[in-house]
Amino acid sequence: MRRTSARFTLAGTAAASAVALAVIGATTASGSTAAQSEPAVAAAAAPIGFGAGTTGGAGGSTVTVTNAAAFKTAVQSSSAQIVRVNGTIALTSMTKVASNKTIVGVGTAGRITGSGLNVASVNNVIIQNLTFSGSNDDAINVQYSTKVWIDHNDISGANDGAVDIKRASTNITVSWNRTHDQDKNMLLGHSDSNSSEDSGKLKVTYDHNWFDGTNQRNPRVRFGNPVHVLNNYFSDIGSYGVASTENAGVLVEGNYFENTEDTYHLGEGDSDAGSLVARNNHLVNSSAGQTGGSVASIPYSYTAQSASGVKATVTAGAGVGKI
Repeated sequence: MRRTSARFTLAGTAAASAVALAVIGATTASGSTAAQSEPAVAAAAAPIGFGAGTTGGAGGSTVTVTNAAAFKTAVQSSSAQIVRVNGTIALTSMTKVASNKTIVGVGTAGRITGSGLNVASVNNVIIQNLTFSGSNDDAINVQYSTKVWIDHNDISGANDGAVDIKRASTNITVSWNRTHDQDKNMLLGHSDSNSSEDSGKLKVTYDHNWFDGTNQRNPRVRFGNPVHVLNNYFSDIGSYGVASTENAGVLVEGNYFENTEDTYHLGEGDSDAGSLVARNNHLVNSSAGQTGGSVASIPYSYTAQSASGVKATVTAGAGVGKI
């Protein structure tokens, strides 16, 4: 048991679609632009995997924000809303996001710095096409939430995790993100003692992400079964790639590992081993990792890309400005 401290297009992926039409309206002194009758932002081609069916703010109004005050008002609204971020939003603390929201960057201009987003006790949230940097906590924290899609973001320099998912959250897709300059990358399940809340939950699909020099937790999984790590590109990983612990079941499928000494293993730190099945991965200057146990069947239809082409696909398509 390992203990440490430390665009081929799938049917329905966001790569098939584009960010939509600009909002037409006058910018107010508060830093927001109210939508009139213009089409909503098409952040759309639905996610594959466990987050399928997430619609965010579709059907609601559209608002463009340019400063932190307007941003907080928009993302905390009780109504369904599409929030377009145009410029840098400087946050000082984790900012709560309400249900039925799409938060999407405009082109490559949408940036969140200083702190991150707290998706807590809500459902139906899309976070897309944003650059997150220098959070004093997590870049994105998800807890007690369902139907969340985190897609096509660039995340770096968070003091804690890039994307942490925990506390009974489930039915989530994390896709086409580039994470870099990050130690603790993606945690799934925060505590070995949280089985009562997490067993049967924490079902997440990670597809077509670029884990670019991230040190650990790509992801680190507790309890979730199945968790699907599909068609991601792992490059120059420091400590380890994927860890399955505490009764988790992780399918590591069709990924491209490059310069990754420890690709995947069972157990981590003080956490006991989970189960991990590896299938059809491509290894370049990387060694096959540790597998064991069985993983529940993936309950949705999908088409895996051949792993040998994943590097080219992901480096061309992951991150901001690629939808």
